[in-house]
Amino acid sequence: MISLYHTSGCHLCELAQAELRLLGLDATLIDISDSAELVEELGWLIPVLRHSSGAQLNWPFDAQQIEQWLSCQSQPQ
Repeated sequence: MISLYHTSGCHLCELAQAELRLLGLDATLIDISDSAELVEELGWLIPVLRHSSGAQLNWPFDAQQIEQWLSCQSQPQ
């Protein structure tokens, strides 16, 4: 349902993972360093959350903002 785009050694990415843990959420972790295209697209934005709907939440975010963002994704368009 959600993916966290990150890279190793990124302290902001570690903070984002901690916020997800606070909410008890599991996200698919995608390391952007595995793809030159992802580095080009997201290198300056990580950590980034993406929903399966395509919606994106860029850092900075906290647990409350994640919950609000997710609630918007579950509402019918």
